[in-house]
Amino acid sequence: MPPPSNSPDSLTGTLERIIFANEENHYTIGEFRAEGHRQAVTISGNLPGVQCGETLELQGEWVRHPTHGDQFKFKHFTSKLPSSVHGIRKYLGSGMIPNIGPKFAEKIVGHFGADTLKVISEQSGRLREVPGVGKQRAKDIKLAWEAQQAQREIMLFLHTYGVSTNLCVRIYKKFGNEAKRILESDPYRIARDIKGIGFKTADQIARNLGLQNDNPRRLEAGLVFALEEFEGEGHTAVTSTDLIEGGAKLMDIEAGMLGEPLKRLVADGSLVSNEADPEGQPIALPGSLLQLPNSHRAETVVAQSVRDMLDAPSSLPPIIVDKAVEWAQERAGFNFAPEQADAVRAALTNKVSILTGGPGTGKTTILKAVADILKAKKVRLMMAAPTGRAAQRMGETTGTQAQTVHRLLQFEPSEGGFLHHADNPLPCDFMVVDEASMLDNKLAACLLRAIPHRAHLMLVGDADQLPSVGAGNVLADLTAYGSAQAKIPAPAVTRLSHIFRQQARSRIVLTAHGILQGEADPPHVAEDPVHLDPEDDLHFIHAPEPERCAEAIVTLCRDCIPRWYPHLDKIMDVQVLPPMHKGAGGTMNLNAVLQDALNPGQPGVTLGPARYHKGDKVIQQRNNYDKNLFNGDLGRIAAVNPESGTLAARFDRETHDFTRGEMTDLSLAYAISIHKSQGSEFPIVVIPLLKQHYVMLQRNLLYTAITRGRKKVFLVGDPAAYAMAVRNKESARRLTGLGEKLRA
Repeated sequence: MPPPSNSPDSLTGTLERIIFANEENHYTIGEFRAEGHRQAVTISGNLPGVQCGETLELQGEWVRHPTHGDQFKFKHFTSKLPSSVHGIRKYLGSGMIPNIGPKFAEKIVGHFGADTLKVISEQSGRLREVPGVGKQRAKDIKLAWEAQQAQREIMLFLHTYGVSTNLCVRIYKKFGNEAKRILESDPYRIARDIKGIGFKTADQIARNLGLQNDNPRRLEAGLVFALEEFEGEGHTAVTSTDLIEGGAKLMDIEAGMLGEPLKRLVADGSLVSNEADPEGQPIALPGSLLQLPNSHRAETVVAQSVRDMLDAPSSLPPIIVDKAVEWAQERAGFNFAPEQADAVRAALTNKVSILTGGPGTGKTTILKAVADILKAKKVRLMMAAPTGRAAQRMGETTGTQAQTVHRLLQFEPSEGGFLHHADNPLPCDFMVVDEASMLDNKLAACLLRAIPHRAHLMLVGDADQLPSVGAGNVLADLTAYGSAQAKIPAPAVTRLSHIFRQQARSRIVLTAHGILQGEADPPHVAEDPVHLDPEDDLHFIHAPEPERCAEAIVTLCRDCIPRWYPHLDKIMDVQVLPPMHKGAGGTMNLNAVLQDALNPGQPGVTLGPARYHKGDKVIQQRNNYDKNLFNGDLGRIAAVNPESGTLAARFDRETHDFTRGEMTDLSLAYAISIHKSQGSEFPIVVIPLLKQHYVMLQRNLLYTAITRGRKKVFLVGDPAAYAMAVRNKESARRLTGLGEKLRA
């Protein structure tokens, strides 16, 4: 074997043995008999649809693995069916055909010799000449052969047009034998249907297939993808002018080329416009508001559901509101502030009410009072929140069962949607939704559609927090609509601003409100975490360089916090919240260093660049209705199986098994983004703040991070970055169509 080298190289030979193969991405480690080499060499790379015995030409480079020594790491390959008897025997005995192992392969090849593959392909009936091969087995061999050939042809077709092996695997996994037809008829479909593939990738394939720069399909697909990019930034609508500019930039063309394609998309319903011609047909004019159909439908459902609730009579029993407030005060043991009493009255007398306020302003007191009154009146009360932690906290503070919105609506996999909807509404007379700022358009539409028109709806949230991760700004739009209306039915809005005495001693609360007031001076800054007073509830540790910031966070989480607060779980009760993913002070690096510091020496499994250990803190990254797990759920790895590469993780008192394919939905969660923390509170929060985070430093981001800490908050970094965030109050405005639909 030649010494490892970084220069590109190629090998030609026969795949003798597969040492390891990942069924999800077809990553393979194999033993390879290469021309010009006396001994077998180790190869590694993606080999979809390839079996032992095939002749391969590999392009890549030699590398030295720290454990397994020299190996050839390839990026591209071409394959030919084996022609030698030895190769054919290996190929058939590789397990590619069910019930055909090495012994049966020996029989078949012994009978047909070098003509074996030709017989299977063209004269499969002759297989019955081999003792032990009956009609069914001959049929199974033929079908398996055809499936292998179909996959091989599609892979060859994709490779011809510049598609990487990794992408080939994903396309074939999604579309199967239809992949070639789909790519030839609509190459942009792969970007719509396969997560993680964007317009640029699909466009490159389309161009390789011969699609011209000004092809109508390209121009229309580019406009749709440009609008999807706007949705990725939180907007549910965009002006036609901005969309054309965005589409032109995406496709690197003149904006003037997109006027006609935009008109066609609006005319055929691929995009929805808020403008119509005299006959009522939708049209795209300069400045028109444009939406994707799903977003338009979701906002229409939200607006119509709110109007239906406002117009319908109440299903509540008679309640003498002032007496009910007095009763709730006696039960609580103190008198409510005027604005708190007003909020309770608003919830009981208005079909739709909104309660908003920052930490320490008494939202919890109001929620408990409303819940106590309604339970005393035997009202069917339901409480929900977008995240499991928020729902759990809500249940604990009100003494009433609370669920996540997803669990409340009950996803039904066989139906592909939620069990509760307009035709099967929730059995409730009063619905309370906490952390409502997290409701995006689509989830809000599903929830509101399932609430009976006669029921009351109370939305509770903090309008100064970050908006929802998904597109939309539902709470802000409904609040603005309710605040602006005086003569027609609209949500009743109560804003809490008074900080109560027991909370006024909290530096977390005072600092959070100071941020909203634009107070840019950070709290007292200490040079070293070991010099802090652990009795204070908010601290700032001076560590302005990224590496020093990461070191200070490790010292804080590994040494100081466990010593100061021994009753807390140093992994699950402490949450690091960086503003960004990259850099020494970002989630990726901090997860790696905190995993080493807080959970060393545990058995683990590797998935790509990630390694998961028993005891690690993890976060679910997408909704998995089969497991009843949702994006943002936090858990802890309970067990790992290094041999099978699988693990089990515990979420909210339930343990779930994860295959290698399902593990891609998990990420380490020692550090998670501030956006991911919305709706949750943690006993201790650690927030890195660096000038390198300047792209994300905004007032509402810092405010949201600090208000996640229930008992202690540690800011670590540069005081100048704190000031930058506080001064930047112009968080990106979200453009939506909900306000217009509410006013319609």
